[in-house]
Amino acid sequence: MLSGTDMEEKFNELKLRLKEYNPSVDLRSIDKAWEFCKIAHTGQNRLTGDPYASHPLFSALILSEWKVDTDSIVAAFLHDTIEDGGAKREDIVKDFGEDVAALVDGVTKVSDIRLKQEKKDETLENLRKLLLVMAKDLRVVLVKLADRLHNMRTLYALPEDKQKLIARETLEIYAPLAERLGIGEVKGQLEDLAFRYVYPQEYEKILKDSETYYEKSEEVIKKMKKQLGRILKKNNVQAKIHARKKHYYSLWKKLERKEIQWDFTQIHDIVALRIITKDVSDCYLALGIVHKLYKPIPHLGVSDFIAQPKPNGYQSIHTKVFGPEGKPVEVQIRTQKMHEQADYGFAAHWAYSEAKKSGVKDEKLEKGVISDKKKIEWARELIRWQEQITDKDEFKKAVKFDALAHRIYVFTPKGDVYDLPADATPIDFAFAVHTDLGRYIKGAKVDGKIVALDHKLKSGDIVQILKNKKAKPTNRDWLGFVVTHSAKRGIWKYLNDKKNNY
Repeated sequence: MLSGTDMEEKFNELKLRLKEYNPSVDLRSIDKAWEFCKIAHTGQNRLTGDPYASHPLFSALILSEWKVDTDSIVAAFLHDTIEDGGAKREDIVKDFGEDVAALVDGVTKVSDIRLKQEKKDETLENLRKLLLVMAKDLRVVLVKLADRLHNMRTLYALPEDKQKLIARETLEIYAPLAERLGIGEVKGQLEDLAFRYVYPQEYEKILKDSETYYEKSEEVIKKMKKQLGRILKKNNVQAKIHARKKHYYSLWKKLERKEIQWDFTQIHDIVALRIITKDVSDCYLALGIVHKLYKPIPHLGVSDFIAQPKPNGYQSIHTKVFGPEGKPVEVQIRTQKMHEQADYGFAAHWAYSEAKKSGVKDEKLEKGVISDKKKIEWARELIRWQEQITDKDEFKKAVKFDALAHRIYVFTPKGDVYDLPADATPIDFAFAVHTDLGRYIKGAKVDGKIVALDHKLKSGDIVQILKNKKAKPTNRDWLGFVVTHSAKRGIWKYLNDKKNNY
C-alpha cells in the first residue's frame, strides 16, 4: 500500500521529468492541481488499498512519458475530482481555466463508454460522444488512455465480472484508439494487460508455448547486436541497438491466422532487432550494412516507411534477413525521433506545441508535426460518418469494424501508402483512393498479378486498379464483401443515383 511519503516522492519524480522535456512547464499549476486532487479525494481509497489520489498521480506519470503539455498533466490530476471527488466544475474553471475544465469534461464523457450488449442504444450514443470529444480536442483521448492504462495495471483488485468487462472494452475500444493515434507501445501494453482477463486459457498457452522461441530468438539477436555494433562503428554510423519482444496478444493473433496455424517458425519478428540512428542518412547506411552481413529473405523485401510514412505517422525501415544459423529475423531501422514517435505517436505533437510557446521557430516545429494532419484525418472522417449515418446498427458497425479495426498498409504502384481495415479488398482500396474510381473498376492486380475483386489484401501489397475507359454501373454483389464504410456508401450512392448516365 502506498503511503503519503511514497506519493510525494512520485510527485517529485513527475516534476523532474516534466522539467526535463519541457523547461517552460508551469510547475505552480502542477503543484496546485496535485493539492486540489488530494483534497477532492480526501478519505477515498481504491480497491487496491491505495489512496485514491494515487490513480490520478500515476495517470499523470504515464502522460509525462509521452511528453504531453501542461494542461494535459493538470487534467490528469483533476479528471475524477468532479465525478468521484468533492469538486465542482466552477472550482476547476476558477483555479485552472476553461481549457482545463473542458478537458476534464471530455474525459468524463469518454469514461461513459460501455459495451454492455443489453444497452445497444446507450453504447451507440457514447460512441457518438467519443467522436465529438475527439473532434474538439484529441488530448482528451490521451488523458483517457493514460487513465485506462493505469486502471488495467491494477485490474486485479476488481471483481471477476468487472475485470472481464473492462478488459474487453480495452481490447475493443482503447487499444485500437491507441493504434490509430500511432501510440504503438501503449496499444501493445493495453492488449497484453487485457489478454489475460478476456482469454485466460489462451494467455496461459501462449506464455507456455512461446517461452522456448523467445529464448532462442534472444540468443540470435544477441549475436547480431555484437556483429552489427562492431561494423556500424567501423563505418562511423552512430547507432543504438536493442531488441523488441513481440507482445503476447499480437503474437497470439498472428499464430491464429489460417496460413500460420501456430507454426512459430513462420513468425520472423517474435524478437525484432531495432537500430536507432542519429539521422535519416544513417538509416540507409545501416540498411546497407545489415544486408551486407545478412542476406535478405527473398520475396519479403524491404518496407520503407521513412520514404512513405504510414498514415498514422509511423516511420521506420523494416527488412527481414537470415540471421546467425539461418534464423529469420526482422530488423527495424529508424532515427531516435522516429522511435519516440512510434511509441508516443500523436502525443508527441503536444510537446512541440509547448516548444512553440517557448519560442521555437515554426519551420522547425512543422518538421516535427508534418504527419499529424494525416493522423487525425481518420477522426475527422468519423465525424462525417456520424452526420451521414442515421441507422444505429450501421454506425456502430462502421466504427467497430472499420475505424477501430486492426489496420493493414498497402501501396499504389507509385508508392503512396493507404491504411485499410483488416480483410479489405481491392474495391475498398479503390474507394479509399477516390470515390469516382469505384465507377471505373474493371479488375485489380496485387503485386503484379491479377486477383479477384473480393481478394483480401495484406500489409505490404502493391495494389493496382484496372480501369474501364467509361464509367460503369457498380455491382450490387460488391456489398457482400467490402468492409469499409466509404466503399459501402459509394456503392449504394451509385446504385441509387438515377441521374448517372453510363
